[in-house]
Amino acid sequence: MSTATKTSILGKLASDGIFETVDGMTHEETIRLTNEVCAHNYHPIDVVVTRGQGPFVWDKNGKKYYDMVGCYSALAHGHLNEDLIAVANKQMERVTLTSRAVYTAEMAVFLAGLCEYSDSEMALPMNSGTEAVETAIKLARKWGYRVKGVADDKAEIITAEGNFHGRSISIISFSSDPQYREDFGPFPPGFVSVPFGDAGAVERAITPNTAAVLLEPIEAEGGIIVPPDGFLAEVRRICTRHNVLLIWDEVQTGFCRTGRRFAWQWEDAKPDLMTLGKALGGGLMPVSAVVGTRAVLGLLRPGDHGSTFGGNPLASVIGVAAIVDLYQGKLDELADANGRFFKGLLHPLIGPIVKDVRGKGLLIGVELHESAGTGRDFIPRLLEEGVISKDTHHQTLRFAPPLDITREQIEDAAGRIVRALAR
Repeated sequence: MSTATKTSILGKLASDGIFETVDGMTHEETIRLTNEVCAHNYHPIDVVVTRGQGPFVWDKNGKKYYDMVGCYSALAHGHLNEDLIAVANKQMERVTLTSRAVYTAEMAVFLAGLCEYSDSEMALPMNSGTEAVETAIKLARKWGYRVKGVADDKAEIITAEGNFHGRSISIISFSSDPQYREDFGPFPPGFVSVPFGDAGAVERAITPNTAAVLLEPIEAEGGIIVPPDGFLAEVRRICTRHNVLLIWDEVQTGFCRTGRRFAWQWEDAKPDLMTLGKALGGGLMPVSAVVGTRAVLGLLRPGDHGSTFGGNPLASVIGVAAIVDLYQGKLDELADANGRFFKGLLHPLIGPIVKDVRGKGLLIGVELHESAGTGRDFIPRLLEEGVISKDTHHQTLRFAPPLDITREQIEDAAGRIVRALAR
């Protein structure tokens, strides 16, 4: 494969086959070719993954790692979950893609199951988390104009500093991270930002033009930031009092990740709309959705919104199989118990190097003192110990293993993390 270039790769694929070509590439060749032909919008760590199973992945050299990134919580079911793979394989022998031009029983069952699991009245299927958030923004504005009576083009949505809801132009317009915004303006208006965790600031920001409050129950990309107790419920009360929609972005925190089906369930904070994704795809493909009340989702008319791939039969059966696995396995209870166990093993790290260990369920952040270096600085040490993690917000390392990881595996992984960080 050493002679493969942009001009020869098709010939190589045609003569040797796809998997023979992939398997024949070395660690160094994979990185070189990727950096040559892929725009550098990510800074990957120095691992070339070749296969995965459960909580583990293996690299080109055969080294085994605990995957603690978990595709940013998308691998709640682990790598290659056998039940989900079987469902996908069976559906691929039937029909995979139809578009919303027709009805399918697969989508009907998927959305009915999703609504029941999330205690919602209606759902709208999409593909990515960003699409789900964009959909929720459109729905909130439409509700603001059609129901609340906000003047045309004046609707406002309140968001929080430190948020991460995606990378579309409209979403980065309310990001507080300068890099997400630099060189991408001008930005659409209509968003007001307040400090995360400050319910009083949310209420003070509400005006007659406010259509919705859009927040994450836990700011995952912001550094695994858990708000003060009572914040979620108080925001719910504020939104009800002022006739404002509450939208929880549960793309990362949803589907048992935090020890509840959805993170808002830690308090009495049921939303009007909720954005979902990541784990809904069962670790196999992108699946997302917006769920909520009929009073909001029922406002859409044919032509208002759409998606070529949203709700396709293959995605639908994978999505409903993912939900059934979570439901039957009671993975919310398991994630809660295992998360407390995992944090307990990491908590003794707090000291000169580690500033804090926090999170809920199996969404855990280990924040480092600035004097010790950045999260990125410690990733090579973790790799040496056979653990893949990723820094978030510079100083925090995230740990988000599959929800069904065993106690023995947690003990083993925690020991490796302790050795890596305590050195």
